[in-house]
Amino acid sequence: MTGLRLPDLDGRAVLVTGASTGIGAALVRALGAQGARVGLHYNASHEAANELAAEITAAGGTVRLIQADLSTGAGARAAIDGALAAFGRLDGLVNNAGGMVRRVPYAEVTEADYDEIMDLNARSVLVASQAATAPLKVAAAETGGAFIINTTSIAARNGASGGAGLYGSSKAFVHNITRGMAKELIPFGIRVNAVAPGVITTPFHERYSTPAQLAAQLTTIPAGRLGTAEDCVGAYLFLACPSLSGYITGQVIEVNGGQLMP
Repeated sequence: MTGLRLPDLDGRAVLVTGASTGIGAALVRALGAQGARVGLHYNASHEAANELAAEITAAGGTVRLIQADLSTGAGARAAIDGALAAFGRLDGLVNNAGGMVRRVPYAEVTEADYDEIMDLNARSVLVASQAATAPLKVAAAETGGAFIINTTSIAARNGASGGAGLYGSSKAFVHNITRGMAKELIPFGIRVNAVAPGVITTPFHERYSTPAQLAAQLTTIPAGRLGTAEDCVGAYLFLACPSLSGYITGQVIEVNGGQLMP
């Protein structure tokens, strides 16, 4: 996908949150290859973020590192401010930061569990999108379109695997905020869509899933394999490119090898 030059992305300023590893890292590489100016947000993964930024710069891309804790409202706003300071504008926001935090059955969920999981996966999308709306409106007026792309999950639709229910519920929030914001922002030329990965072999599952859990998931995937971060990139690039998806908003693209066909 990165070998194909897509229209409309060259020179665009795009912030990708949670971009130091996994899907975010693959997307930052792809956007850099398309000529976009990319804000690479990270929180704690300083070494991985710096190595990725160096890789993109060496390949001729334009990237700026932006550190912030998106589990807080102040951190989410700081990430947007960082992108604006780096590029002077914002054409697109990819709300990719998130995580399961921990597996915990609903019967054992504490208020602290709820706060931590919902803040990271739901509040971050809301606050970052709010902070980005004004500069995205400016960009849309100048270029004819801007975008927000949210990363949700197959867990938002299938109830999630054992102990991941609250994570799935937080991603169901992301599904619906995508649709609601799409209705509110399309009059200003801002398209809001989402990508819902299935079981993707990234550090996410290295942290939260056992080999046995992954093997069980594999038996439910018609494609016969687990996904990769690179498998997800095309959906994001498609949704970011207005000449390809300019009449698409409020949609969720499922990338799961056929595991779920809604």
